[in-house]
Amino acid sequence: VTVRDALNQALDEELERDERVFLLGEEVAQYDGAYKISRGLWKKYGDKRVIDTPISEVWLPPSPTPATPSSAPALTLGFLLFQMGFTGIAVGAAMAGLRPVCEFMTFNFSMQAIDQVINSAAKTCYMSAGSIAVPIVFRGPNGASAGVAAQHSQCFAAWYGHCPGLKVVSPWSSEDARGLLKASIRDDNPVVMLENELLYGVPFEMSEQAQSKDFVVPIGKAKIERQGTHVTLVSHSRPVGHCLEAAAVLAKEGVECEVINLRTIRPMDIETVEASVVKTNHLVTIEGGWPQFGVGAEICARIMEGSAFNYLDAPAVRVTGADVPMPYAKNLEDNCIPQVKDIIFAVKKALNI
Repeated sequence: VTVRDALNQALDEELERDERVFLLGEEVAQYDGAYKISRGLWKKYGDKRVIDTPISEVWLPPSPTPATPSSAPALTLGFLLFQMGFTGIAVGAAMAGLRPVCEFMTFNFSMQAIDQVINSAAKTCYMSAGSIAVPIVFRGPNGASAGVAAQHSQCFAAWYGHCPGLKVVSPWSSEDARGLLKASIRDDNPVVMLENELLYGVPFEMSEQAQSKDFVVPIGKAKIERQGTHVTLVSHSRPVGHCLEAAAVLAKEGVECEVINLRTIRPMDIETVEASVVKTNHLVTIEGGWPQFGVGAEICARIMEGSAFNYLDAPAVRVTGADVPMPYAKNLEDNCIPQVKDIIFAVKKALNI
């Protein structure tokens, strides 16, 4: 089952299970979603449950120059994607008792709606002394894709994970995607679900249990994807796969890595990480986001502040994206995103081998 199909199944089942659930976003209805996540749902549930929201495209003529007279047919296309309007509508609907799923075409565009996500959705339950719940899911692709440059390749795990009042989940596999989306829709708190575009078409094996309508992945619980004894690798989203690849290479050299898939950024399951560090005595964190104030920085701080710090035999090592805006050129892009070789290098550095 691909991640795309797992998300589609989860949306379908939750729309069927609860009439308060509805989906809105750019191209989610008649076009079946920009990434075909909502394929077939508009035809099945209609305009009231699957709602297309506007995209505003502004055509701007270039300034006339001697080389380009004003009569020239060339035009400059500028895209203005107004997220704040439909995000505000979704937040208001959640306050009124519905359970919206708000899709961003990419989380890079969610910055236009960050006031609605943080100041309206995340803080309202606290500011109302618990009298107003905001059961809403903000979902869409997050982090680096391929060849789309700096304005479409940013990871927002640290941004949204910083904010109290939100829950933040970041799936890797089809099981993660299906179970976390169902759990997020049923949760009474606002949830940010950070998917990865490059994983949508990737197939994963799924058990019969994971495909049942009652299956959910508990928010706030990490999963150990591979048992190991020499070093703990902690990651989320697409880099989890890189960690497993690196672990397979290192196993041939006698190094057994324990790979932890965080699944949830906030609340973070630091207990699972601590228990692993106590066993392996070494820690490497891996993420696609920038290094400063990142998810890995938070994990390292939490380990240092807790009892597991006493079990570390070497400093923790972070593998992150490069501290630059994402380049467009493929060779530069590859150097900005953590690769399997970078994880192997970090493990050998942590183990001093």
